[in-house]
Amino acid sequence: MEKKKVVLTFPPSSVEDPVIFHLISDHGLKVNILRAAIDPGKQGRMVVDLTGEESRLSAGTAYLKRQGIGIEPLTGEIRHLEDQCTSCTACVPVCPTGALHVNRETWMVSYDADKCVVCLSCVDVCPYRAIVSHF
Repeated sequence: MEKKKVVLTFPPSSVEDPVIFHLISDHGLKVNILRAAIDPGKQGRMVVDLTGEESRLSAGTAYLKRQGIGIEPLTGEIRHLEDQCTSCTACVPVCPTGALHVNRETWMVSYDADKCVVCLSCVDVCPYRAIVSHF
């Protein structure tokens, strides 16, 4: 099984189409929506994890392109600089996916890159610059 984190960009003509349904039912992919902003009739953007066999991922990607949906790998990354982090927890409540969380026993902030959708919310709120982005 392969797994890809991608950004889907929907043109106005495809925003209201059941695209995710078709990726699941027609192409046999597991789709995990990590973040989405959809404006009916206007545009849409989703960050998703696509999981499936390579041939199914290729077929699903081809389907998206035929629908006029932009698909690009999620680029960039967030780095949590543990030596600079004071575990003030300012970043934890703004993280939409729980990639930043507090261990309730040690009260230390930890970071799970697999959950991160690179929304940059944490970078903006960290007073100690212990979270940085790389693109």
